[in-house]
Amino acid sequence: MYAQMVDTGLKQVAEATGMSPEESAFQARVDADVKVEPKDWMPEAYRRTLVRQIQQHAHSEIVGMLPEGNWVTRAPSLKRKAILMAKIQDEGGHGLYLYSAAETLGVSRDNLIDDLHAGRSKYSSIFNYPTLNWADIGAIGWLVDGAAIMNQIPLCRCSYGPYARAMVRICKEESFHQRQGFDIMLAMCRGTPEQKAMAQDSLDRWWWPSLMMFGPSDAESVHSAQSMRWKIKLLSNDELRQRFVDQTVPQAEFLGLRVPDPELRWNDERGHYDVGTIDWKEFQDVLRGHGPCNRDRIRTRTKAWEDGEWVREAAVAHARKRAERAARAAA
Repeated sequence: MYAQMVDTGLKQVAEATGMSPEESAFQARVDADVKVEPKDWMPEAYRRTLVRQIQQHAHSEIVGMLPEGNWVTRAPSLKRKAILMAKIQDEGGHGLYLYSAAETLGVSRDNLIDDLHAGRSKYSSIFNYPTLNWADIGAIGWLVDGAAIMNQIPLCRCSYGPYARAMVRICKEESFHQRQGFDIMLAMCRGTPEQKAMAQDSLDRWWWPSLMMFGPSDAESVHSAQSMRWKIKLLSNDELRQRFVDQTVPQAEFLGLRVPDPELRWNDERGHYDVGTIDWKEFQDVLRGHGPCNRDRIRTRTKAWEDGEWVREAAVAHARKRAERAARAAA
């Protein structure tokens, strides 16, 4: 998921007996599925949790532009270039929607971005893997955006109104991104033997990192339990991962590709696929900054931010002049 291992700041799930009257009223509102809006009273831990989750989600959208941007000039046709550019533009827009949602919680966008550049906040581990060939662009759309959609659709019903409303449009656009990726994989699999082998190689490299996107099992996690109590999070990591596997394995079979998991089996009793053991050490290493592209991603984002400073300053100056002209005209 795009918000992995978000810390609520609480050591245990808040119980009704220990809540203040304000907290009890707040929880009752959440339980009744009444959206929380920016001017409503909310527990400080709820606000902090939302800030952490939304900023991690926003950072993931922005950093997620980099692996694909590397292939715009090398896409195999003008049509593919145009589609990929449109997708990257969408991802940038998603980041802006989410930064705006975070700002309604009283935080500065500049501070959120400073946290990213300084390594104080995370983004999804998946974007620290390299795109080695064109089939990787297909795998990102099919697998990574497919996993994102699985996580994001429930967020359209999360308890915080600005976040939920931002997710409605994001999910509509992400659905096109997933189809774009699958279309690339389908074209590769119906092409030459070399192209199909390239598609298989991409699936081999992106399958396990895609499963890691949902984060470790949260059955014992107090942070996930509290986020679910507040309806910031609606489904557990394991539930979301299982849905993704059940949806994606038949798609791989349709493509004629082999999922790189020798333990993958359909379980008639459960009505779901069983999967092998995920290498959580790799996941933790990547989150700690030791993935293949961690340093490069942050270095690239920081340089882009610094190079764009004059654009931001010009936009602020232009807005100030327009406001001054409007004020003079109204006087």
